Amino acid sequence: MLKNIDKAKLLCLKEEIDYLDGQVVSKTLVQNDSVSITLFSFDKGEEISTHESGGDAFVICLDGCGKITIDGKDYELNEGKSIVMPAKHPHAVKGKERFKMLLVVIF
Repeated sequence: MLKNIDKAKLLCLKEEIDYLDGQVVSKTLVQNDSVSITLFSFDKGEEISTHESGGDAFVICLDGCGKITIDGKDYELNEGKSIVMPAKHPHAVKGKERFKMLLVVIF
């Protein structure tokens, strides 16, 4: 079940999370054994260091520009662009500038 977001209302996802200076901010919308959906905002230069996930992680850039690193290879993600970080592959996310994304992980 969705949480932390209005229902039966038109939304602009990038407006559902704010930037905070020097921080990565997250807002969980769904978390269960099958799926995780989370909004993130990254201040410029902030990052989530290299880690692995048990599920495929679908990233959709909502605002700004981020750097996604998968298996040591860098990808630049701009508004409207998406990438899948495969399960059990090392990956990291960094704000090249202020950056907002929607993360959907399927387990």
